[in-house]
Amino acid sequence: MQTSDELILSIDIGTQSVRAVAIDLMGNIIDLYKQHIEPYFSVKPGWAEQHPEYFYEQLCIATQQLWLKNPDLKPRITAVTLTTQRGTVVNLDENGNSLRPAIHWLDQRLARLEGFPPRWMKQGLKFLDLYEMMVYAIQQAECNWIRQEQPEIWEKTHKFMLLSGFIVHRLTGEFADSIGNTVAYLPFDYKRQQWATGFHLNKIMFKVPPEKLCRLVKPSDQISIITEKASKETGIPAGLPLIAAAADKANEVLGSGCHTPDIACVSYGTTATLQTTHSKFIEVVPFVPPYPSAIPGYYNTEVMIFRGYWMISWFKKEFGHREIELAKQMGVEPEALFDEMINTIPPGSMGLMLQPYWTPGIRTPGIEAKGAIIGFGDVHTRAHIYRAILEGLAYALKDGLNKTQRKTGIKISKIRVSGGGSQSKNAMQLTADIFDLTAEKPHTYETSALGAAINAAVGMKYYSGFDDAIQHMTRLSESYSPIPANRDIYKKLFDKVYLKIYKKLQPLYDEIRTITDYPKLIK
Repeated sequence: MQTSDELILSIDIGTQSVRAVAIDLMGNIIDLYKQHIEPYFSVKPGWAEQHPEYFYEQLCIATQQLWLKNPDLKPRITAVTLTTQRGTVVNLDENGNSLRPAIHWLDQRLARLEGFPPRWMKQGLKFLDLYEMMVYAIQQAECNWIRQEQPEIWEKTHKFMLLSGFIVHRLTGEFADSIGNTVAYLPFDYKRQQWATGFHLNKIMFKVPPEKLCRLVKPSDQISIITEKASKETGIPAGLPLIAAAADKANEVLGSGCHTPDIACVSYGTTATLQTTHSKFIEVVPFVPPYPSAIPGYYNTEVMIFRGYWMISWFKKEFGHREIELAKQMGVEPEALFDEMINTIPPGSMGLMLQPYWTPGIRTPGIEAKGAIIGFGDVHTRAHIYRAILEGLAYALKDGLNKTQRKTGIKISKIRVSGGGSQSKNAMQLTADIFDLTAEKPHTYETSALGAAINAAVGMKYYSGFDDAIQHMTRLSESYSPIPANRDIYKKLFDKVYLKIYKKLQPLYDEIRTITDYPKLIK
C-alpha cells in the first residue's frame, strides 16, 4: 500500500457519531477514533434538539482519543478539514456562544404562515401543484419558528448558522462556513451559490437578515487557522489551516470518486440518497434545487428517501432482539447477522414489496404519502421483511435514477455505493440487480471524511486539481455485476408492481390524511 508522510485530519460529525480521521495523500485511512453520540433530545413530541456545545465536546473527545491511540499522528498533520450533518442550525451571540439548543435536522416543529404566499399567488401555485411544497418549506424553516416563538432569542442572535459554522467558530474564532455546507432552510441562492439578494424567493420565505448570516468560503479554500484555545481543547496543533469542505452527503459523493455526471453515488445512510455531479444547475424535481457540490462551482442533483437506512435501525429495534444479543456475544455488528439471515431469501422476497415512504416528502412522493408493505403470505418471516426493506430502498432510488436521467439527458453508466448498505454483500448485489448496473464499493467506508480530505489536499496544493486528487486518493475495493436471472425478476417487479403502488394507494393516503389530519392539511 502506497502511503505519504503528510496527513490530513478530517473531522466528521454525523447523526450517530463524531469521527476524527487521519488520512494520507493516497486516500488511506491511517487511523481514526469514533465517538458515539446522542443525536438529539426531545422536550416536546416531534422536537429534536441538541446542545451545540455537546457536539464540540464530543469532537474534543474524539481528537484527544485519537492522539492517545496513536501519538505519532499529530506531528504529521498538515491541515484540518470538517464535514457535518446537514440542516442542524444554531443561534450564536457575539461571542459565539449558543443562545438555545440547536434544532436538529430531524426536528418536526412547524412555523406559522405570515401572509405569504399572498392570496393572488396562492391559486397559481395550486394550479402548478407547488402550493403545498412552498408552505411546507416555510413552516419547516427553523428561522421562522424561532423568530415567531422566541423573539427574544432572535433579537439577541448575532449569527444564525449551521452546525458546521458553529464548529468552524470553535476551531478558528471566525463566523464562517463553507458554501458546500449550505443545505438548509436559509436565504441561500442555490444557482449562484451565495446568500440570496433582492427579491429572491428564498430571501422572502426564510427571513434571516444579512447581518445574521456568516461569511461563506468555497470548498478547498482556507477558512482560517486553528486557535491556541481550540488547540488546548482538541489537541490539534495551533496554526494549522482549516480548509473548507462540504456537507456529509456532498463529501460522500466526492470521496466515492463520483465527479462526472455519468456515475451516480448511492448513499445508504440515515437518509438514503442518489446523487450525481454536474457543472450546470439542473432541477431533477421542479423547484427543488440541486445542492452545492464539494467541488467549487458544481452542483449535486439529489433524490432523497428521508428515513432511508434508518429503517434498518427500526427493524433492529422492533424485530432484531435475538441478533442484537448474539452480536454482543460474538463481538460483531447485528447487521452482519441480519445479512447472513437473508442469504437464503430469493430475489423479490417471495412477493413481499415495500415502499419506503416512512416520512412524508414534499414532491417525491407527495406530503400525503405513507409507507407500504404488500404481498404478505404465510411463508413470510422477519428475514423476508428485512430483505424487502433493502429492496424497497433500492427500488425507490432506481425510480430517482430514472428521473435524473430523463431530466439531465445523461445516461448513468455505473453506481458507487456508500453508507451502511455498502457493508452488506446482499445489499450490494441486489442494488446491482435492481439498477441493472455495476455497483462499485469504494476502498473505504469513510467516504465523507475522505471527500473532505480531498478538498484539503487540493486546497494545500498537494494536487493540481480535483481530477488529480481523485485519481490518487480514491479507488474501488469490490464490484458487483447484475445477475441476469435476478435482474429479470426485479425488472418485472419494479415495472409492473413497484411503480404502480404509489399511484394505486395515493387516493387512500389522501383519505387517511383527511380523516386523521396527519400530515396536517394545508388549505
